[in-house]
Amino acid sequence: MPICDVCWTEFPVLSGSACARCGDALEGSQGAGTQGAGLCRACRLAPPPFVRAVAYGIYQERMKDAIHALKYGRLHAAAHGLGRMLAEAIGRLAADAPGEMLVVPIPLHRSKYAERGFNQARLLAAEALGFVEKSHPEWRLTMASSTLMRLRATESQAGLNPHERRLNVRGAFSVSDPAAVKLKDVLVIDDILTTGATARAAAQALMEAGAASVWVATLARARMRDTRRDNPLMEPERNPGLDGYAPATQMQDVIGDLAEARRDRRLS
Repeated sequence: MPICDVCWTEFPVLSGSACARCGDALEGSQGAGTQGAGLCRACRLAPPPFVRAVAYGIYQERMKDAIHALKYGRLHAAAHGLGRMLAEAIGRLAADAPGEMLVVPIPLHRSKYAERGFNQARLLAAEALGFVEKSHPEWRLTMASSTLMRLRATESQAGLNPHERRLNVRGAFSVSDPAAVKLKDVLVIDDILTTGATARAAAQALMEAGAASVWVATLARARMRDTRRDNPLMEPERNPGLDGYAPATQMQDVIGDLAEARRDRRLS
């Protein structure tokens, strides 16, 4: 069943204070102070390898239903309207991002592609670029969908906690032709960003291949508090005074990121 005109007006749009790096919501005293102003705790303690991530809306209600209809219901007609929203998110980078970029959708593993028959990130990226060409004709964005490869069939990220998500995609991506991205600025496209584990892993692979910079744009941003509510099994011990995580849980994730970064530098 197609999405009606009224439903298209009911998609939840991101609003409020957000991390200047990953785009997650800032609450309370997060990002306060001169050091790391405007950044969430995770980005202050373990900066991601991408410059900035943006998203159009919240992964809830109509947005969640439409993405599911596209991915699992194969409602390809929804890609046009969703691509327009993604284009708006991409447009938010225009003032700061380089004037010429490669556009790299997050790839599916070949087994998942064979099962689904299409890559929703590539479909959304293609639709979005059509709108961006009209709204920002001076911006040279070139689709490079074969640049990034998914080396193994990773488990679905849904229902995994941040630590499990990071482990799930560690080393999952590789660049098919490093010479093609060397000293190039790259815009990574995906449908949803939750903890940023997939975006971090993809950006890390691109930077290691020699990319000058990596930026990220997604259609939707899932709030971690909403993800935990929808999946009670991943609910950590709560501590409202520390970004919604118990200190040990959050610090273990950050320490894990830092340890992996040090390990990668030693191996490179």
